[in-house]
Parts: sequence; C-alpha cells; structure tokens
Amino acid sequence: MEQHNIAVIVGSLRKDSINRKVAQALIAATAGSLRCKIVEIGDLPPYDPDLDADAPTQWRRYRSEVAACDGILFVTPEYNRSIPGALKNAIDVGSRPYGKSVWARKPAAIVTASPGGVGGFGANHALRQCAVFLDMPMMQQPEAYLGNVTDDKFGPDGGIADAGLNKVVGAVAQAFTAWVGLIHAGRAALAPDSAGSDGA
Repeated sequence: MEQHNIAVIVGSLRKDSINRKVAQALIAATAGSLRCKIVEIGDLPPYDPDLDADAPTQWRRYRSEVAACDGILFVTPEYNRSIPGALKNAIDVGSRPYGKSVWARKPAAIVTASPGGVGGFGANHALRQCAVFLDMPMMQQPEAYLGNVTDDKFGPDGGIADAGLNKVVGAVAQAFTAWVGLIHAGRAALAPDSAGSDGA
C-alpha cells in the first residue's frame, strides 16, 4: 500500500502550544500508514503580490514543501472566532501566484483544539470556507473540535496522557488515513488508461 506524504500545518506559533502537541500525536498515530511532517509557517513574510516576481526564500521553501505533499492536515487554535493570522498568511502565500496554488486537489482535514468548551468551532469552519475556494477535498467526518484541551492532558514528553483525548485523536488519524487513500484511489481509477486502445 502506498504511503502518502502529508504536510501538517500548525496554526499556533507557540513552542509548547496544545495544537502542536496534538499535531505530534496525530503524526505518531498515522506512522506506518502516512508520512506526516510539520511544515513550519512562522518565518513567512506577510503576503504581498509585489513580491511574487522575486519571491522571498521563505515563500519558496514553504511552497515547495507543500507542493511536494499528497495531502494536508491542519491543526489550529481559534483566535477571535477565526483562524490565526499566521495561518491565514500561510494559506495566502501557498495560493499565489494566481494559477499556481499548492493547495488545489489535495485531500485535507482540520483539527482544532482549545481549552474552551467549543473546541475551536469558529476556526474550524472559517478554515473550511477557505478550503472550498482552494479546491481542497475536505474530510467531513469525524468533525474534530477538541474542547477542554489543557496542558495537563499531556505528559512530560508532550505525548497525550488523557485516555479520552487519545481515543479521539486515534479515531481522527484513522479516518484521515482512509480519506487520503480514498481520494487518491478514486483519481487513479478515473485516470486515462495509458495502455488503452487510443479510443478505437
């Protein structure tokens, strides 16, 4: 079975953020079925179309890393009922120049984690709205709004120490693995048969 490469985009820039810890747990849970790697966004200059003719090194690095992947896993907190500014900038940088988006047709999933009870619902759906325009087939179920996620849910090594949270993360990882496989298998089935008979 083919192992697909997945770009994991973490919306929080904080070193010890709960979302980065959740992302690491998802990476561990998909090991053996997906090759997941966090693609860093903290060094990206703000998107400015005037820079596209001679893109900053950070943009080129980031676009290249995302373009090389077969799917995207977003893990982010909610800021002010929407997505963090750094994540929105990363989305914009990856979507340009026009016609050269690194996001198009990549299967994706969104996980939002928050100490609050609603689990980043607003950020989750704001990001889904972006994904529709970016032509990203988004996993619909299970919806991953992880509420009441606090530092005490994790052990000293950063791994999940809470059984309930670990179970949910495992279920999301399993579903996302299946989603990526489904999208890519469907495309392979619809691809023209290179050994066909030229339409005869």
